Amino acid sequence: MDLAQLAEGLSAHTTGFTTAVAGADPDVTVPTCPEWTLRVLVGHVGQAQRWAADIVRSGPSPVPDPTDADPGSVADWPDWLRTGADELTDAVLAAGDRPVWTFFGDRPAVFWLRRMVHDLVVHHADAAATTGAPFGVSPALAGDAISEWLEVLCHPATLDLRPGFEKLRGTGQTLQLRPDTGPGWLITRVPDGVRWARATTDADVTLSGPVQDLVLVLTRRAPVDRVAVAGDRDLVDHWLANTLA
Repeated sequence: MDLAQLAEGLSAHTTGFTTAVAGADPDVTVPTCPEWTLRVLVGHVGQAQRWAADIVRSGPSPVPDPTDADPGSVADWPDWLRTGADELTDAVLAAGDRPVWTFFGDRPAVFWLRRMVHDLVVHHADAAATTGAPFGVSPALAGDAISEWLEVLCHPATLDLRPGFEKLRGTGQTLQLRPDTGPGWLITRVPDGVRWARATTDADVTLSGPVQDLVLVLTRRAPVDRVAVAGDRDLVDHWLANTLA
């Protein structure tokens, strides 16, 4: 997705997230992130976007603790969230093609806009699950969220950040994510990590359904039974038990 599409996605899901949490109890537990309250979820979203904007402007800084974020009162949340999203978009636009620091080496600044958009999509789903608000994501954005997550997960540097991902190594086992339209994603577990490609082919297990449902299952925001599963169910369960998003 290009910068304009990502900026539009950030704006749309900021609005959706803000609507989902409006007037809610800040101390309610988020069922899909049970270690967090709604206040911590809101704090993380705005904090992470400000952190990413600061990286684009000034370089790397320590990963912040979501419990340290202060989004203010519930009434303050809409303006606070919008300000964080605007700050990130403005920083990326100002950076243009200038490379900036990322966990994976210097990349164009749009890396951080893409990373934060997809972080927000997942947390918008968290907020909706908490308050009962509706949730939706466009097929294009959902598809890019799957690709971006697999890019992050499969990068060699990710093992340094999350050593537990070594449990995803395998001996050629394959998982297929097959959306209703367009090519799927073929994930292959190999001895030194995980590989993926946009392809629709036979696999040890295939998950089929709308791309929105596939991204929610992949990020553990919806049960596997949300989609159709054909093949080795144990392989899916092991994959999901050893990934975090």
